[in-house]
Amino acid sequence: MQTSLINRILSTHESFSPLVLRVPTGIIFMAHGAQKLFGWFGGNGLEATAQGMASMGLEPGYLMALLAGGGEFFGGLALLLGLLVRPAAVVLSIAMLVAIFAVHIGNGLFMSNNGYEFALSLLTISVSLLISGAGRISIDRSLAHKL
Repeated sequence: MQTSLINRILSTHESFSPLVLRVPTGIIFMAHGAQKLFGWFGGNGLEATAQGMASMGLEPGYLMALLAGGGEFFGGLALLLGLLVRPAAVVLSIAMLVAIFAVHIGNGLFMSNNGYEFALSLLTISVSLLISGAGRISIDRSLAHKL
């Protein structure tokens, strides 16, 4: 039973296509997570992110900032490496749903108005990777073949 669950998590389509999605999306998520957690790349850092989350009603703000930043940073790293891509895709999908509905939905679709266009694109990629798995060039595929 446990091996079956691990096999389902690690199984993947034998295509190169997920690699094309994983690498740039992993970098984007890692960068956004680093902005939230560490203040890198012009980000606000954990304290300011926590205050912002609390001001939007996402309480407790500090925990929400840790979850969002950690999910994005480590989920992005997982995508980049092709390791545990399906669980990472679930976490990243949830993060993007929260971003869409808690932050961007009232601004319409377009990024020029701080809309949900970009978050929707990242959500779509995350769901695609959840369905396909990590692809041919991935640690998941290597691990699955060893089981």
